[in-house]
Parts: sequence; C-alpha cells; structure tokens
Amino acid sequence: MTKQQRLIIENVSPQLNFGLFFIKRVVNEVVNISADIFGDGHDVIQAEVEVNHVDNKHNFILRLDHEVNDVFKGQFYVVHQGYYTYKLRAWVDHALNWHHGISAKIAAETHVKSELLEGVQYLEVLLDKITKKEDLNFIQDLIKLFQNENQYQEACDHAKSDRLKRLFIDFPTKSFATETQDYQIYVDRDKARFSTWYEFFPRSSSPKEAHHGTFKDSEQLLERIAKMGFDTLYFPPIHPIGEKNRKGKNNTTQAQPDDCGVPWAIGSKLGGHKSIHPDLGTLDDFKSLIQKAKALGIEVAMDLAFQAAPDHPYLTEHPEWFKFRPDGSIQYAKNPPKKYQDIVNFNFECEAVDKLWDELLSIGLYWAKQGIRVFRVDNPHTKPYRFWHWFIAEIKRKYPDTLFLSEAFSRPKVMQQLAKQGFSQSYTYFTWRVDKNELIEYVNELTKTSMKEYFRPNFWVNTPDINPYHLQGANETMHVIRYALAATLSSNAGVYGPVFEQMLSEGVLGKEEYQNSEKYEIKHWDWSIENKITFLMSKINHIRKSQPALQQTNYIEFCGIENENLLGYVKWNEEKDNLILGVVSLDAYYTQKGMLRLPYEVLGFNVGQHFRLTDLITDNHYNWYDEWNYVELNPSLPLHIFKLELV
Repeated sequence: MTKQQRLIIENVSPQLNFGLFFIKRVVNEVVNISADIFGDGHDVIQAEVEVNHVDNKHNFILRLDHEVNDVFKGQFYVVHQGYYTYKLRAWVDHALNWHHGISAKIAAETHVKSELLEGVQYLEVLLDKITKKEDLNFIQDLIKLFQNENQYQEACDHAKSDRLKRLFIDFPTKSFATETQDYQIYVDRDKARFSTWYEFFPRSSSPKEAHHGTFKDSEQLLERIAKMGFDTLYFPPIHPIGEKNRKGKNNTTQAQPDDCGVPWAIGSKLGGHKSIHPDLGTLDDFKSLIQKAKALGIEVAMDLAFQAAPDHPYLTEHPEWFKFRPDGSIQYAKNPPKKYQDIVNFNFECEAVDKLWDELLSIGLYWAKQGIRVFRVDNPHTKPYRFWHWFIAEIKRKYPDTLFLSEAFSRPKVMQQLAKQGFSQSYTYFTWRVDKNELIEYVNELTKTSMKEYFRPNFWVNTPDINPYHLQGANETMHVIRYALAATLSSNAGVYGPVFEQMLSEGVLGKEEYQNSEKYEIKHWDWSIENKITFLMSKINHIRKSQPALQQTNYIEFCGIENENLLGYVKWNEEKDNLILGVVSLDAYYTQKGMLRLPYEVLGFNVGQHFRLTDLITDNHYNWYDEWNYVELNPSLPLHIFKLELV
C-alpha cells in the first residue's frame, strides 16, 4: 500500500472467510464477481479481475463493469480442473477522466485548447503500449493535431471520439492501483455437481439365501443399477470385520458365533484398512468389479472410515495412535446418542500424530491406486478439520479426479466447515425436511446464501443409519414423493436401495433406525423385483440425465401455489435454454389441487406468456396462457416434471 493509492475495494464476492477457503466450481461453470469500489472525489475508476490457473497456461484479465452505487461486476468461466486464483485491481483512470471531462466541455461549447494540450501526455503514453500499426498512426496524428491551433475543430472531434476512448480502455495506465489479496477457486470434474448414488451391502448380493455375497455376485447387479439410471455405486466398508466386541443382530452387544458384525468395525487378524474381507473375494475381484461398473457408466464409491475395531492390527503395531486408560482399557467410540462398543477411535492428539496422518493418507492413496475416484467418508466430523484439508489436498495432488462425500449429519457450522475444508459433496438435513415451508427454507439457504459457493448438497432419502420417521410404515406414494423431491431439488442424490424399493421401513420403537438392520446381518434380497417405486426412480433418473436444468442445484425458484400440500419450483441451466417445472404433492393419501404461478420476474418472462408444457413422466402436453394455472395431483402419481417451452 502506498500513500498515493486512493481507492477502496470491499465486499468482494464470492469469497469465503476473507479468502481463507476456496470457493468451488466444476469445469465450465461461471464465476460472478462483484465488489464495491470507490475513491475520493469524482474521478473515473476502472477495475479488473486477474485470473490465474495453477499451471499458468490459462491466465487472463477481465475488465469489470461499473454499475449503480459504486458496484463493479463481471463474470468468467473456469474451463480447467484444479486451482485458480483471482484478485481484483482498481485504479483512477486519468486518461479516461480527461476524455470524459473534455467531452463534457466540448458539448457545453467551452473552449478546450488547454485541455487538448493536456491530452497529449496521455496520447504519448499510448505510443509505448499500442502494437497495431493503424492505431499507432492514429495516435501519432492526434498528437500533432492537438498541438495545431489551426485544426482546433477537427481536434475536438477526435478528442471526444469513441475510438480514442476505446484505446484508453484497452491500454490503461494503472498508476497507483489498489489490489486485493488472492482468492482461490477449486474446479472439479462434472460429477462433483451431478451424480446419482445407489447403496447396497455387497455381502447381501448373493442370489442364494443364507450365503455371503461376493464381488462376483455384485457384478451381476451392475446392469440393473445402470438400467435404473444410477451412476455411482456406494459400498459400505469392504474390509475384515473385528471379532472383539462384535455386534449381533439388532445392535445387541452379545454376538452369536454366526453373526457377521458391522462393516464399519474395521480390522481383525485378517487385516485392516488395506485388506479386503475374504468372504467378498480378492483384490483382483474388486478391481474387476470397478472396471465392469465403469464400462456401464458407474463409478464405485468406497467407504473411508478412519476408525478401528479393538482387534485391528494397528492396536498392537501402533498402540501410540490410541488413547488407553490407566488400567490398560480403551474407550469405545461414541456419536451421541449412539454407542459403538465394537469401534475405537484414533487419538489425533497423540505424540505420533505425524505418522498417524501419513498412515491414513497411505490408505487413501492405496485405494486410489486400485482405481477408486469417489470416497464416501464416514463420520468426518469426529476427526480434525485441518486433517481433512491436508488429506484431501494430498490425494487430489496425485489423483485430481477424486471426489469426497462428507457423511456428517451434524450441527450446521460443523457440516459447513467440512465443506470449506475441501469435501466435494455433503450429506444434508433433507432427510428430515418434510413440510413445504421447511423444504423451501432449506433449499433457499443452500442456493441463495454463501453456501452455494462451497457446499454441494447430496440429498439422501434414507441410509442404513437413518430410517426417518416419515418413511416408517409409509406407503408407496410417500416413498415416491421423497425420491422425487431428492432427485429434482438437488443435482446430487442418493438412496439406500433395497430397503427403500421394497418399503422395508419397520423402525426401532422411538428411534430413526431400521428394525432388523442390514448393518448387523446379511440379507437376502429379491433383486428381480419391479414395482412403481423402481419404475419411477428409473424414470426420474433418466430424466435427470437428459435435462441440464436438473444437473445443477443453485438455479431454482419456488412458485406461488395456493396449497400447503403442493410444492412447485422451476429450475434452469446457466444458459436458460432448459427450463423444468417440478410440482410434487406432499400428501401421500389424498388428491391435492391448487393454482400455481410461475416466477416470471426471476425468469425474465412477461406475466401470462404462452408456455407449452411436456410432462416428462407421462408425455402429456399442456398449454398455459394465464398468470395462474390449475394443477392437480393424486396419490397414484404425486408428481409432475414438466419441460417448459416458451411459445
């Protein structure tokens, strides 16, 4: 900062925590820049944003536009993966200030001989900047013209010309410019923004009852999952399961000899986090599954659970990574109100924390080397935030395509912090948002606050850990409603598949947990089942793939609708050439109807313009001419997904 700097740059957007964290984008997404820029007096101010990519091959500078109330704005697209930096720069533009002043005086018929001579100094500066010969000749001629009293009128005409103004803009002298700090953007591949997740336990994939499923059995299900339109297959941990303090059916602490244990209780005499449960198959079997899934357009997401069963080899090989009581015992893991007697946590305050971090990183790198590029991270909020910042950055340094889903149903600031530290996607509170006002408020928070810059929501309708009350004993329609909401409100969505499809939603009394949960026992599923739920899930998934408006989350506006049991919303893509209107009934038992108003003002349309609607579920067509239009939904099909086309 020098004493000659006269400008203030503040309220820079987007940025997080004064630049402490990076904002997020995917390839080819836009970054809209805004800042308040002003100085003393009334001089002409110019501003720009300088954008640099980490490889220094895709750098550029973009001039910002001055709008009302000292606000400058601009936008640019990030077209390459990896880190970008951007900073704003502003200066008093004396040449443009001169051009503005002399133009006003000439218009007022004021004599400007002195001003013309003053302008020569700005023209001479241009001589060292301009490279185009015809422009260079133009400036040289102007210098002579401004100094020739006999050509006063011609000099005035050129002094106020748009051509000269354009040259001053294109070749500025940025004397005493004020600059901001560097801000960062991290750009991911497209899947960070748009993905459709399907979860099942590979040990329950066997076609034979009472048999432990294998990766080979799971391969037989890939075509079904691809046909349903899912692109991400998520497996719970595939490692050896601890035998000490093993849990039995329905979370009992007294396991029977034939109980298989909880996959998240990782490690036994058979190995740890870099080993595969022998009943699932071999490493080659797993890699074969990854490749066959990839050929069908599916990526396998692996569970990254940094915790250990009490008989994990780490406890004997590296006891310094754990915290023992004076009597030699160790506290089991807790995530109140849940207790995990079969799991112990690493001690991230131990003296050997550097080696612990390195070992955990080696686990991620090991599985990335085997072909994994998507990780669902279990309970990340129980490990230090700075660890995740380092861990994710180190993995991406070698495998930049890698994505991380944060499984943290925790406090809002905790979930947000994990996203800021680098997680590509995040679990959300959607699982518990049920009524109309809750849904609108939550989606608006995600898409219309600073969260849209860094928090990519992934809407899960259920998980093995969460059997929400509204699904317990719910009918087919409620299951359809919840999936429709998840898959159309958010561009990232997930489902714990088998129990959802078959409506096996019996809960533990007073808890949001599954009775006879698959976490504690091997299940035998009928994978051939086809019903309305599987049909509509498939239909919705394929609509998502064909409609760009549904492949992003942030461009959404809710509709006015005169019924608290009907939710209407319009989504669009960046170019606004794809518009989707979703209308979902929140009532699983009765027909609901009402009058709906499109958000004309936000979309930039005139009230009552003629729209042609195509229902992408039924292929029915409608024409809307009025400001308010009638909609009706019944439990047999509680949703519309309309493609809107302006006629």
